[in-house]
Amino acid sequence: MGIQAIIVALVLVLMLVALMREALRPGLVLFSAVVALLCAGIITPEDAIKGFSNKGMITVALLYLVSEGVRKSGILERIVYRVLPKENVSVTRAGLRFYPIVSVISAFFNNTPVVVIFAPMIKNWARKVHLPPTKFLIPLSYATVIGGICTLIGTTTNLVLHGMLLQEYKYEAENVAEGAEEGILMRFGIDGMHMFELSRVGIVIAIVGLIYLIFFSRYLLPNNRRSEEESEEMSLAPGMVRHEVMLGNRFPGLGKTLREFDFYRRYGAHVRAISRGGNILEGDYTNVRMTHDDTLIVDAPEDFKKNWSESKVFWMINRVGDYEPPMGSRKRFFALALLLMMIIGATVGELPIVTDHFHFIKLDMFFFACLTTIIMAWTHMFSVKKYTKYLSWDVLITIACAFAISAAMTKSGFADLVGGYIISLTDSVQGSRWAIYIILAALFVITNLFTELITNNAAAALAFPLALSVAENLGVNPMPFVVCVCFAASSAFSTPIGYQTNLIVQGVGGYRFTDFVKVGLPMNLIVFILSVFLIPLVYGL
Repeated sequence: MGIQAIIVALVLVLMLVALMREALRPGLVLFSAVVALLCAGIITPEDAIKGFSNKGMITVALLYLVSEGVRKSGILERIVYRVLPKENVSVTRAGLRFYPIVSVISAFFNNTPVVVIFAPMIKNWARKVHLPPTKFLIPLSYATVIGGICTLIGTTTNLVLHGMLLQEYKYEAENVAEGAEEGILMRFGIDGMHMFELSRVGIVIAIVGLIYLIFFSRYLLPNNRRSEEESEEMSLAPGMVRHEVMLGNRFPGLGKTLREFDFYRRYGAHVRAISRGGNILEGDYTNVRMTHDDTLIVDAPEDFKKNWSESKVFWMINRVGDYEPPMGSRKRFFALALLLMMIIGATVGELPIVTDHFHFIKLDMFFFACLTTIIMAWTHMFSVKKYTKYLSWDVLITIACAFAISAAMTKSGFADLVGGYIISLTDSVQGSRWAIYIILAALFVITNLFTELITNNAAAALAFPLALSVAENLGVNPMPFVVCVCFAASSAFSTPIGYQTNLIVQGVGGYRFTDFVKVGLPMNLIVFILSVFLIPLVYGL
């Protein structure tokens, strides 16, 4: 192992430790790693900032604005209200009607706002029909995840890997122009992923996953937690409305106690309790330091929702009875029409007949995301004065830095070293048809462990160069390995920290860590088995 590979390995280990200990926000942790690699001379300044201009990263930013426009239209709530059964209700029947709809929506919509919108709706609907909300909220999160893996825009992870493919293809093309040999992506003509590239395997995974969630997960899910019952029993003063607010990464009181941070002075609401890890904290909760995993139970005047519903310092979990559609019917359907235009346009724009006639412009997802965002802005589908609030800057910085870290892994030879080790696992079955399954399984497990412990986007960034290195060493099509990384990086089911939507439903439903382990491990196993065995059949090698 060369000195550069050793430095990269050391930086990656320190980065992983910092991410797991939450020493800083993920974006700053990855940026620190980029600076360290820059100081070591492993990457150039151009490598360090290349991710900030990547089409995949910018597309993610644009889709945050598109998601906000659709969210504010209220069209998603209307769809779900019509779907939820009102009589003869059972857990299985409700799941059969609801989870497939959620998966379809999340295939074309950012997962986090879907869960933020639907979690309180499901919780209050379940109470009205006398069913435990805890039977529905973890499956809600999982349904959005397996729906998101089916399309290019279903999750930021897919767009990150798409952007990495584009960047690597461009890099190979530049090298060929200078007289170098064709790289692995140019050899197989892979310059990114199209809208439904992942659907061929993703839809099968989604169907099997939904069957598990609808018919089997109920037996592993708990009944209502004591913490939820306690929050309902708290007395409510006249003229006040009770809300649950989940603290966001921008909340200024993180790391402070309620005695140090005057929540009432800032937001006009009284904090009645703090819920952490699914349990109401007992004793003097005002001396507890708040974290971004906490949910506050607050009593507030009626204008609290109006004043703070668009805040990004916390997510408001509103009562169904408080909901009022924010837009008229024309704008609701206009938002839906714009979303369909973006999806259909990006899909059709990749067809050969279209690319031949419009060779002067690339009608891809980036183009239609730009067009949709601008139309929404000029028609005031989202607040144009506050549009920067809707961008998750930490996620965007994480993604941009991930490109530089991936480049360092490739340049230093670290990726080839690990890729060679993965291939060496098949030495005993060399030439056997089982070799490729072992390699895919190893790649899936490595990526999935990363995504359960850190963030899905960082996990994808670490695994991408490994996927390319394995394909290069074998001399085969790299797309099956990249697809494997897509599924593994999004399959964060076994812990609440692996995916933002898991944290949201943990706060709303009062789940414990062990609840995610019990229900999530079978989901991980389903995605693992189907990915490893279907990818070679569908994509070939």
